Amino acid sequence: MVDALDSVFEDSIPDVYDRYLVPLIFEQYAKDLARRAIEIDPSDVLEVAAGSGVVPRAVAAALQPSARYVVTDLNQQMLTRAESMQENPERIEWRQADVVDLPFEDGSFDLVLCQFGAMFFPDRVEAYRQVARVLKDGGVFVFNMWDRLEENEFAFEVTRALAGEYPSDPPSFLRRTPHGHYEWDTYRSELAAAGFEHVTIETVVAVSSASHPSIPAIAYCQGTPLRNEIESRSPTSLAHATEQATKAIRERFGDGQVDSQIRAFIVTAN
Repeated sequence: MVDALDSVFEDSIPDVYDRYLVPLIFEQYAKDLARRAIEIDPSDVLEVAAGSGVVPRAVAAALQPSARYVVTDLNQQMLTRAESMQENPERIEWRQADVVDLPFEDGSFDLVLCQFGAMFFPDRVEAYRQVARVLKDGGVFVFNMWDRLEENEFAFEVTRALAGEYPSDPPSFLRRTPHGHYEWDTYRSELAAAGFEHVTIETVVAVSSASHPSIPAIAYCQGTPLRNEIESRSPTSLAHATEQATKAIRERFGDGQVDSQIRAFIVTAN
Protein backbone atom coordinates (compact mmCIF):
# COMPACT_ATOMS: atom_id res chain seq x y z
CA MET A 1 0.00 0.00 0.00
CA VAL A 2 1.33 3.47 -0.92
CA ASP A 3 1.96 5.68 2.11
CA ALA A 4 0.85 9.32 2.04
CA LEU A 5 4.48 10.49 2.16
CA ASP A 6 5.62 8.21 -0.67
CA SER A 7 4.71 10.77 -3.34
CA VAL A 8 6.14 13.80 -1.53
CA PHE A 9 9.15 15.08 -3.51
CA GLU A 10 9.77 18.50 -1.94
CA ASP A 11 12.50 20.79 -0.60
CA SER A 12 15.92 19.50 -1.72
CA ILE A 13 14.69 16.06 -2.82
CA PRO A 14 14.15 16.97 -6.52
CA ASP A 15 17.67 18.39 -6.83
CA VAL A 16 19.37 15.41 -5.13
CA TYR A 17 17.14 13.00 -7.06
CA ASP A 18 18.13 14.50 -10.40
CA ARG A 19 21.81 14.94 -9.54
CA TYR A 20 22.47 11.52 -8.00
CA LEU A 21 19.64 9.05 -8.59
CA VAL A 22 18.96 9.82 -12.26
CA PRO A 23 22.45 8.89 -13.53
CA LEU A 24 22.63 6.01 -11.07
CA ILE A 25 19.51 4.08 -12.11
CA PHE A 26 17.22 6.01 -14.45
CA GLU A 27 19.18 7.17 -17.48
CA GLN A 28 19.62 3.72 -19.01
CA TYR A 29 15.92 2.97 -18.83
CA ALA A 30 15.04 6.41 -20.21
CA LYS A 31 17.14 5.64 -23.29
CA ASP A 32 15.29 2.33 -23.60
CA LEU A 33 11.92 4.12 -23.55
CA ALA A 34 13.19 6.62 -26.13
CA ARG A 35 14.15 3.77 -28.45
CA ARG A 36 10.70 2.25 -28.09
CA ALA A 37 9.05 5.62 -28.75
CA ILE A 38 11.05 6.05 -31.97
CA GLU A 39 9.89 2.64 -33.17
CA ILE A 40 6.26 3.65 -32.68
CA ASP A 41 6.81 7.01 -34.45
CA PRO A 42 3.96 8.80 -32.67
CA SER A 43 2.41 12.14 -33.58
CA ASP A 44 0.98 12.93 -30.12
CA VAL A 45 2.82 11.82 -26.96
CA LEU A 46 1.84 12.15 -23.31
CA GLU A 47 4.18 11.39 -20.43
CA VAL A 48 2.75 10.98 -16.94
CA ALA A 49 4.66 11.03 -13.63
CA ALA A 50 7.69 12.48 -15.41
CA GLY A 51 9.64 13.29 -12.26
CA SER A 52 12.70 15.43 -12.89
CA GLY A 53 12.57 14.86 -16.64
CA VAL A 54 15.11 12.19 -17.54
CA VAL A 55 12.72 10.67 -20.12
CA PRO A 56 11.91 14.01 -21.82
CA ARG A 57 15.63 14.66 -22.14
CA ALA A 58 15.97 11.35 -23.98
CA VAL A 59 12.70 11.35 -25.94
CA ALA A 60 12.16 14.94 -27.10
CA ALA A 61 15.13 15.02 -29.45
CA ALA A 62 14.18 11.64 -30.91
CA LEU A 63 10.62 12.55 -31.91
CA GLN A 64 9.65 13.97 -35.26
CA PRO A 65 9.76 17.81 -35.13
CA SER A 66 6.02 17.90 -35.82
CA ALA A 67 5.16 15.55 -32.93
CA ARG A 68 3.33 17.01 -29.95
CA TYR A 69 4.88 16.10 -26.58
CA VAL A 70 3.05 16.82 -23.32
CA VAL A 71 4.88 16.14 -20.06
CA THR A 72 3.05 15.96 -16.72
CA ASP A 73 3.76 15.27 -13.07
CA LEU A 74 1.79 15.54 -9.86
CA ASN A 75 4.59 17.46 -8.11
CA GLN A 76 5.06 20.96 -9.50
CA GLN A 77 8.53 21.20 -7.92
CA MET A 78 9.67 18.11 -9.85
CA LEU A 79 8.11 19.44 -13.05
CA THR A 80 9.86 22.79 -12.61
CA ARG A 81 13.15 20.94 -12.20
CA ALA A 82 12.42 18.91 -15.35
CA GLU A 83 11.70 22.03 -17.41
CA SER A 84 14.83 23.77 -16.15
CA MET A 85 17.00 20.82 -17.18
CA GLN A 86 15.51 20.42 -20.67
CA GLU A 87 17.74 21.65 -23.49
CA ASN A 88 14.79 23.01 -25.50
CA PRO A 89 11.96 23.37 -22.97
CA GLU A 90 9.71 25.16 -25.49
CA ARG A 91 9.61 21.90 -27.47
CA ILE A 92 7.43 20.42 -24.70
CA GLU A 93 4.08 21.34 -23.20
CA TRP A 94 4.52 21.16 -19.42
CA ARG A 95 1.41 20.46 -17.31
CA GLN A 96 0.97 19.78 -13.61
CA ALA A 97 -1.55 16.93 -13.57
CA ASP A 98 -2.77 13.99 -11.54
CA VAL A 99 -2.81 10.78 -13.57
CA VAL A 100 -6.12 9.69 -12.03
CA ASP A 101 -7.75 12.88 -13.38
CA LEU A 102 -5.98 13.73 -16.62
CA PRO A 103 -7.05 17.12 -18.08
CA PHE A 104 -7.11 15.96 -21.71
CA GLU A 105 -9.83 15.04 -24.19
CA ASP A 106 -10.61 11.43 -25.07
CA GLY A 107 -8.43 10.01 -27.81
CA SER A 108 -5.79 12.75 -27.68
CA PHE A 109 -2.58 10.71 -27.84
CA ASP A 110 -1.21 7.72 -29.71
CA LEU A 111 1.53 7.05 -27.13
CA VAL A 112 1.57 7.41 -23.34
CA LEU A 113 4.85 6.92 -21.48
CA CYS A 114 5.53 6.47 -17.78
CA GLN A 115 8.94 5.72 -16.26
CA PHE A 116 8.86 4.17 -12.77
CA GLY A 117 5.79 6.17 -11.78
CA ALA A 118 2.95 3.66 -11.68
CA MET A 119 4.05 2.32 -8.29
CA PHE A 120 3.17 5.74 -6.82
CA PHE A 121 -0.39 5.81 -8.19
CA PRO A 122 -2.91 5.62 -5.30
CA ASP A 123 -5.34 3.77 -7.60
CA ARG A 124 -3.51 2.11 -10.48
CA VAL A 125 -6.63 0.75 -12.19
CA GLU A 126 -8.21 4.21 -12.28
CA ALA A 127 -4.94 5.69 -13.51
CA TYR A 128 -4.77 3.10 -16.28
CA ARG A 129 -8.41 3.87 -17.20
CA GLN A 130 -7.44 7.51 -17.60
CA VAL A 131 -4.52 6.50 -19.82
CA ALA A 132 -6.82 4.30 -21.91
CA ARG A 133 -9.33 7.15 -22.20
CA VAL A 134 -6.83 9.65 -23.59
CA LEU A 135 -5.29 7.16 -26.03
CA LYS A 136 -6.44 7.09 -29.63
CA ASP A 137 -7.78 3.85 -31.10
CA GLY A 138 -4.76 1.61 -31.50
CA GLY A 139 -2.71 3.74 -29.12
CA VAL A 140 0.07 2.32 -26.97
CA PHE A 141 0.93 2.65 -23.28
CA VAL A 142 4.55 1.91 -22.39
CA PHE A 143 5.78 1.98 -18.80
CA ASN A 144 8.38 0.34 -16.60
CA MET A 145 8.44 -0.96 -13.03
CA TRP A 146 11.25 -2.12 -10.77
CA ASP A 147 11.70 -5.76 -9.91
CA ARG A 148 11.81 -6.86 -6.26
CA LEU A 149 14.24 -5.16 -3.87
CA GLU A 150 16.65 -8.09 -3.71
CA GLU A 151 17.26 -7.82 -7.49
CA ASN A 152 18.29 -4.15 -7.16
CA GLU A 153 21.40 -4.35 -5.06
CA PHE A 154 22.18 -0.78 -4.01
CA ALA A 155 18.59 -0.23 -2.90
CA PHE A 156 18.68 -3.51 -1.01
CA GLU A 157 21.86 -2.59 0.87
CA VAL A 158 20.49 0.82 1.82
CA THR A 159 17.30 -0.78 3.15
CA ARG A 160 19.27 -3.40 5.07
CA ALA A 161 21.52 -0.78 6.63
CA LEU A 162 18.59 1.35 7.80
CA ALA A 163 16.82 -1.68 9.22
CA GLY A 164 19.88 -2.15 11.41
CA GLU A 165 19.67 1.46 12.56
CA TYR A 166 15.95 1.37 13.32
CA PRO A 167 15.22 -2.28 14.21
CA SER A 168 11.92 -1.54 15.95
CA ASP A 169 10.58 0.60 13.08
CA PRO A 170 12.66 0.08 9.91
CA PRO A 171 12.04 2.50 7.03
CA SER A 172 10.23 0.54 4.34
CA PHE A 173 9.75 3.02 1.49
CA LEU A 174 12.04 1.27 -1.00
CA ARG A 175 10.62 -2.19 -0.34
CA ARG A 176 7.03 -0.96 -0.10
CA THR A 177 6.74 1.36 -3.10
CA PRO A 178 9.47 1.43 -5.80
CA HIS A 179 10.17 -2.28 -5.34
CA GLY A 180 6.81 -3.40 -4.02
CA HIS A 181 4.94 -3.96 -7.31
CA TYR A 182 6.62 -6.62 -9.38
CA GLU A 183 3.99 -9.35 -9.94
CA TRP A 184 3.33 -9.80 -13.65
CA ASP A 185 -0.15 -11.22 -13.02
CA THR A 186 -1.03 -8.02 -11.16
CA TYR A 187 0.06 -5.86 -14.09
CA ARG A 188 -2.05 -7.93 -16.47
CA SER A 189 -5.16 -7.99 -14.27
CA GLU A 190 -5.04 -4.26 -13.48
CA LEU A 191 -4.52 -3.30 -17.13
CA ALA A 192 -7.32 -5.66 -18.21
CA ALA A 193 -9.64 -4.06 -15.65
CA ALA A 194 -8.81 -0.68 -17.22
CA GLY A 195 -9.68 -1.88 -20.73
CA PHE A 196 -6.31 -2.86 -22.20
CA GLU A 197 -6.50 -6.04 -24.27
CA HIS A 198 -2.90 -6.85 -25.27
CA VAL A 199 -0.08 -6.72 -22.73
CA THR A 200 3.55 -7.74 -23.16
CA ILE A 201 6.20 -7.67 -20.41
CA GLU A 202 9.97 -7.80 -20.79
CA THR A 203 12.78 -8.00 -18.24
CA VAL A 204 15.65 -5.53 -18.67
CA VAL A 205 18.75 -5.97 -16.50
CA ALA A 206 21.43 -3.27 -16.34
CA VAL A 207 24.49 -2.27 -14.32
CA SER A 208 24.33 0.66 -11.92
CA SER A 209 27.69 2.39 -11.37
CA ALA A 210 28.92 5.12 -9.05
CA SER A 211 32.34 6.66 -8.45
CA HIS A 212 32.11 6.13 -4.68
CA PRO A 213 29.92 4.16 -2.21
CA SER A 214 28.53 7.41 -0.84
CA ILE A 215 26.78 8.21 -4.14
CA PRO A 216 24.08 5.49 -3.94
CA ALA A 217 23.67 6.23 -0.22
CA ILE A 218 23.03 9.93 -0.88
CA ALA A 219 20.81 9.12 -3.85
CA TYR A 220 18.45 6.87 -1.93
CA CYS A 221 18.57 8.43 1.55
CA GLN A 222 18.36 12.06 0.46
CA GLY A 223 16.91 11.99 -3.07
CA THR A 224 13.76 9.93 -2.50
CA PRO A 225 10.85 9.98 -0.02
CA LEU A 226 12.95 7.59 2.07
CA ARG A 227 14.31 10.88 3.45
CA ASN A 228 10.85 11.63 4.87
CA GLU A 229 10.86 8.31 6.73
CA ILE A 230 14.36 8.86 8.12
CA GLU A 231 13.62 12.39 9.32
CA SER A 232 10.29 11.36 10.84
CA ARG A 233 12.27 9.11 13.19
CA SER A 234 14.71 11.90 14.09
CA PRO A 235 15.10 15.28 12.35
CA THR A 236 18.89 15.14 12.86
CA SER A 237 19.40 11.55 11.69
CA LEU A 238 19.74 12.05 7.92
CA ALA A 239 23.53 12.44 7.87
CA HIS A 240 24.05 9.44 10.16
CA ALA A 241 21.67 7.27 8.13
CA THR A 242 23.50 8.23 4.94
CA GLU A 243 26.82 7.31 6.55
CA GLN A 244 25.50 3.89 7.60
CA ALA A 245 24.16 3.25 4.09
CA THR A 246 27.55 4.24 2.65
CA LYS A 247 29.27 1.79 5.01
CA ALA A 248 26.96 -1.05 3.96
CA ILE A 249 27.60 -0.41 0.25
CA ARG A 250 31.35 -0.18 0.83
CA GLU A 251 31.39 -3.47 2.75
CA ARG A 252 29.61 -5.32 -0.07
CA PHE A 253 30.99 -3.64 -3.19
CA GLY A 254 34.31 -2.14 -2.10
CA ASP A 255 35.70 1.39 -2.11
CA GLY A 256 36.22 3.59 -5.14
CA GLN A 257 33.96 2.82 -8.09
CA VAL A 258 31.10 0.49 -7.20
CA ASP A 259 28.90 -1.49 -9.60
CA SER A 260 25.70 -3.40 -8.93
CA GLN A 261 22.73 -4.94 -10.70
CA ILE A 262 19.48 -3.11 -11.38
CA ARG A 263 16.52 -5.00 -12.81
CA ALA A 264 13.19 -3.74 -14.15
CA PHE A 265 10.22 -4.77 -16.29
CA ILE A 266 9.00 -2.96 -19.41
CA VAL A 267 5.25 -3.22 -19.93
CA THR A 268 3.56 -2.46 -23.27
CA ALA A 269 -0.23 -2.31 -23.37
CA ASN A 270 -2.48 -1.71 -26.40
